[in-house]
Amino acid sequence: MLEKEEIFSKVLRAGRRTYFFDVRATKADDYYITITESKKFTEEDGSFHFKKHKIYLYKEDFAAFSEILEDMTSYVLNHKGEEVISERHQKDFKKEYNTEKAEEETPSTSSFTDVEFDDI
Repeated sequence: MLEKEEIFSKVLRAGRRTYFFDVRATKADDYYITITESKKFTEEDGSFHFKKHKIYLYKEDFAAFSEILEDMTSYVLNHKGEEVISERHQKDFKKEYNTEKAEEETPSTSSFTDVEFDDI
């Protein structure tokens, strides 16, 4: 299926990801939305490529989609807050995390004097 030119578009750049929101027209000249995620991948030689994922959202699904998206975003924000845990986005997070865990498991003598009453 060949896609027609966008009627209305918005772009959200989010780090290595870019989200494209496009209103398009069907052959019957009805509107639908495409949401495309484009993610940049860099190769070891410095070259790069993009992987794209696209969903098509039709008018008959707007209300249910919107309701579920609102439920899901509210759930995440209510349970984890708005703060982003950026360390988990680093390539070597596992290595750093494991190093930090090892340091936490072997307390130094100076950490014994840093006890707060709330910790007891």
